Amino acid sequence: MKELNIDELLEKISNKYVLTVTVSKRARQIFEELKFLKTVAKDPLILAMEEIAKGKVTFKEGEESEL
Repeated sequence: MKELNIDELLEKISNKYVLTVTVSKRARQIFEELKFLKTVAKDPLILAMEEIAKGKVTFKEGEESEL
């Protein structure tokens, strides 16, 4: 597994506070989707950060509701 670098994530979402909220919201979504499984391969927080690093999850300014 590639080690995640905060600078790489900040290239995708430049505001560290928005990045924190976006990662936590996506991690909660992942957790809710996977909570019925007894074993999870990766931590939802890591999965959320990887999705942001790959550009799969973005933040659009002015949109607060869904990712």
